[in-house]
Amino acid sequence: MTAVGLELLPRSTVLTPGPGRKRSADELKAIAEEASRRFDDRGLYGNHTEIDPAEVLAWAGETFGDALAVACSMANTVVPEMTAPHAPGVDVLFLDTGYHFSETVGVRDALAATPGLNVVDVRSPASIAEHKAVLGDRPFETDPELCCRLRKVEPLDAALSGYEAWITGVRRVDTDHRAGAGIVEWDAKHGMVKINPLVAWTLERVHNYADEHGCLLNPLLDDGYPSIGCEPCTHRVEAGADPRSGRWAGSSKTECGIHL
Repeated sequence: MTAVGLELLPRSTVLTPGPGRKRSADELKAIAEEASRRFDDRGLYGNHTEIDPAEVLAWAGETFGDALAVACSMANTVVPEMTAPHAPGVDVLFLDTGYHFSETVGVRDALAATPGLNVVDVRSPASIAEHKAVLGDRPFETDPELCCRLRKVEPLDAALSGYEAWITGVRRVDTDHRAGAGIVEWDAKHGMVKINPLVAWTLERVHNYADEHGCLLNPLLDDGYPSIGCEPCTHRVEAGADPRSGRWAGSSKTECGIHL
């Protein structure tokens, strides 16, 4: 019954922002590989000189122009605000799952009022009610993998098809899966360039930067939520615990699937 119901739901986002891709996958892959040698070899495998994120973002803005997007969860606004001077008017993709905390939506609304940024809400074409009709009232509990795929992964996959490169807030210390992330990578899943300017930063450093530069921080960060996702799947974390232990608490799930 569930499989049949899912087949009847719209499966691609109604919104495909971005100007489209002008370069082939082979061309974009070559750009990613050259940039990886330029940035990652120096900071990770070479002489360990730290790479200034501004240098990376200046390269990204010059290389991709309006074919560049930033993905932002609205836990903080450091990455989009860092990017804005180097890519004025850049699209900031916010996954509007319909399950966010009101505080997260508040950060989204405040960022949307920031000059030099264009916040784009990326949604599943199927409403929460449509998904519940097929999956039950609490799909985030009964099948969190499927819930994330339908409300996060597939909509973002479709939206990213309109760009050549995307910038994320991925950091190596987040999860074991991200420990080997590079500053610039070839994203084979999406056929595009992936840029992680803060990949070597700690969470404390991100927050310190936000404080020093007036970037927005989600109020939930001071209320026991060091890692913020959808409200039904995110719980407070005790002091000293793994910051991501409040995500999908009680299960082995550690990633929504976007960065897998």
